[in-house]
Amino acid sequence: MTPNGQLKLTSSERAFFNTVRAAVVANPFSVERLELDAAIVGLAPTVAADDVIEAVIRRVNAHADQMERAGRADFRRFAAGDGEAVRYFLLFDVFHRFIAAFDDLIRRQMAAGDDPCAVPFARDALGLLTGRGFSVDEAERSLAVFYQLRRAFFFIKHQLVGRSPGMRELRMRLWNNLFTHDLLAYTERLWDRMEDFSTLLLGETGTGKGAAAAALGRSGFIPFAAKKGGFAESFCRNFIAINLSQFPENLIESELFGHCKGAFTGAVEHHEGIFSRCSPHGAIFLDEIGDVAPPVQLKLLKVLQERTFSPVGSHEVRRFRGRVIAATNRDLGGLLGSGKFRADFYYRLCSDVITVPPLRQRLWEDAGELTDMLGVAIAHIVGQAAPDLQRRVAVCLNESPGPEYGWPGNVRELEQAVRRILVAGRYEPAAVPAGTAVGPAAWFREDGLLAQPPPASGLLAAYCALLHRRHGSYEAVARISGLDRRTVRKYVGLAEDETGTR
Repeated sequence: MTPNGQLKLTSSERAFFNTVRAAVVANPFSVERLELDAAIVGLAPTVAADDVIEAVIRRVNAHADQMERAGRADFRRFAAGDGEAVRYFLLFDVFHRFIAAFDDLIRRQMAAGDDPCAVPFARDALGLLTGRGFSVDEAERSLAVFYQLRRAFFFIKHQLVGRSPGMRELRMRLWNNLFTHDLLAYTERLWDRMEDFSTLLLGETGTGKGAAAAALGRSGFIPFAAKKGGFAESFCRNFIAINLSQFPENLIESELFGHCKGAFTGAVEHHEGIFSRCSPHGAIFLDEIGDVAPPVQLKLLKVLQERTFSPVGSHEVRRFRGRVIAATNRDLGGLLGSGKFRADFYYRLCSDVITVPPLRQRLWEDAGELTDMLGVAIAHIVGQAAPDLQRRVAVCLNESPGPEYGWPGNVRELEQAVRRILVAGRYEPAAVPAGTAVGPAAWFREDGLLAQPPPASGLLAAYCALLHRRHGSYEAVARISGLDRRTVRKYVGLAEDETGTR
């Protein structure tokens, strides 16, 4: 205890609490988070992630209970530096005490749809927070952040399945898109300012851009409404998706911004566009943004810059407070170069640009990805896990189209292949577009030769350099490639010497 009566942590407690604090702010889909969790409970990072986090929760709960009994579970009673560590320790504890309740709420809300569900555990959670030193406002905001964190983890984990490095990277990028790379800055300054950050998803047709957008759109911050005893909105209501390629050019503006009765021939009644229907805490997903003509791009640019729009045929100015997520499978570089995509619109749209990897890349990086995808697809079709069907489909796919097939239709094609096998017992693709083979098969021409055959060391150097650019560390490249760190460093250096990037 300090001279002025404030409590102090012991050196061992301080180390423990600071490790928990670091785990709180780490991306839950990162290797760093797994290593921090393992350090908290003294387990090896190779232990299954679910087992590690369960052990962490038990230890944190037990320590928090001890603090309660000793009258120390109030961060305001600690000296400044220690108080901050205790604060995040207590937040971690409260959040995980209500994990099952949050998951139940998410499932009930998905079943209920647009009407917000009751939150029967809110009083207990808020009481625990205020009893540990948080003001009423801080407690209510913390509860809202808890709900957002759990929704984000729930949807990113379950809607974007895959063990490949590309999918692990995608999950990390989506999490950072919601909470930024600095969770502390988000919770202190940005939680109600994310509407100004637009997102552009890139990727081939069928890769899962819609699933990524839905995970983002359903995971925005929703404030807790104390008078209602629940959250202000349903996350089912605050995500609106529109495929812009399905509308003729003369109707896109009406679908986006709405129109007044008599605004044009055929406008026999008022129509609310998606920007009007989007809730203040919601998100709009503009799919196939690359297909939109420059005049519409200009109007969308105005919405992003000024946050206002007007229905077609009206001078009424309406405010848009939601967030914009856009996606395209088009080559934006080519569209920008040809003037078909406005540069000013692109630079206002790309606060964050995330690429969803094609299935052939995922299978090349980790062949076990196919097992994950088949499990998800079959469970979706039959309503539950079916290992026997999964094995049967895997055998059929290995026979035709075979392990070197490049899946040009990506996840969407794989899902249809599963259905066809369940119906007909076999999948024969209509055609195999050029350049879609998996892994090494994609490097060769039909005659089996490269245009300028490099030595094996050149191929390995290029591969290591590619992985290093994607993951940013020699350790990650070594783990993925199976090489030791010194060998990886040598090959990355060779690649940099060849390209002159040093």
